[in-house]
Amino acid sequence: MAQLSIVILNWNGKNYLQEFLPSVLKHSNNTEIIVADNASSDDSIAFLKENYPQIRIIQNDSNGGFAKGYNDALKLVDSEFYLLLNSDIEVTNNWLDPLMDVMKNSNIGGCQPKVLSFHDQSTFEHAGASGGFLDRNYYPFCRGRIVDKFEEDRGQYNDETEVFWATGAAFLIRSELYHKLGGFDEDFFAHMEEIDLCWRAKKMGYSFMVSPKSVVYHVGGGTLPYTSPTKTYLNFRNSLYMIVKNHPGWLAPKLFYRLILDGVAGVRFLFIGEFKLLWALIRAHLGMYKRISSLLKKRKNIKTTVSNPNPIGMYYGSIIWARYFKGIKKYSDLNQRLFKR
Repeated sequence: MAQLSIVILNWNGKNYLQEFLPSVLKHSNNTEIIVADNASSDDSIAFLKENYPQIRIIQNDSNGGFAKGYNDALKLVDSEFYLLLNSDIEVTNNWLDPLMDVMKNSNIGGCQPKVLSFHDQSTFEHAGASGGFLDRNYYPFCRGRIVDKFEEDRGQYNDETEVFWATGAAFLIRSELYHKLGGFDEDFFAHMEEIDLCWRAKKMGYSFMVSPKSVVYHVGGGTLPYTSPTKTYLNFRNSLYMIVKNHPGWLAPKLFYRLILDGVAGVRFLFIGEFKLLWALIRAHLGMYKRISSLLKKRKNIKTTVSNPNPIGMYYGSIIWARYFKGIKKYSDLNQRLFKR
């Protein structure tokens, strides 16, 4: 068994592999690197075989999205730790050692590096920034990214700290825990599956960390642009999936309140003329109710795994209220007393 395997999921991403694989090879200390291909129709596989024969290729039978793609591939990877890495990430010197040092604590299930924007390398990137959190209504946000506002990285979040979730863009996790949890929920297809997985692990008492001594640069939106109606649909739908599965209290009031909050977002889409995004939001709610029976079964199964749940990283305020009504644009300006420590 290897100690660590870096697994890069690819779907028609030859251009990203061409641009970013050199940095992974250069800075990864001869660590095993695997590309898991989700039935690409471009020449990704031919490119890898010709230019990187040392890289192991796992060819999935179909494009099952981020969740199924990794689940299928990781069944074939015998390693103590998995580092799941997006194909549109540039890594930096000594990025692995700080992450592996964090994992010496057996109570820590996984961790992430600091994620900066590839196109503006002084700014935090959307997917993970310097660690992820959930507010009381289960909207995700990060140190360095509050909803749509991205902070300049001035070293203000360079401390290693516990978070609620670690980004799937560069996610180090214990293989034993990954499989114990059943991997990502394949019904998610893509987006927020890592938050759901972290939440399930935290119900079992595990912790997740960010180690900002490790730095990567992320293009973001490589498969789906951030303004894509499909991305909007998946984000809203999968957030609802998470709530049904993991919310510890009465479910109906929480879903009703989220319906109201998402409705406010829908009104905003209507007024700015983003009708495709409005329809994506409506479809997200319809999609959740369509699968409510299977989601409730998952909720029941998850309840049987709860043991010493770890709530650290929850923000018991509203990030929507903070951002749009109080005008807060920085994580450090949030009421820190509202975080579970």
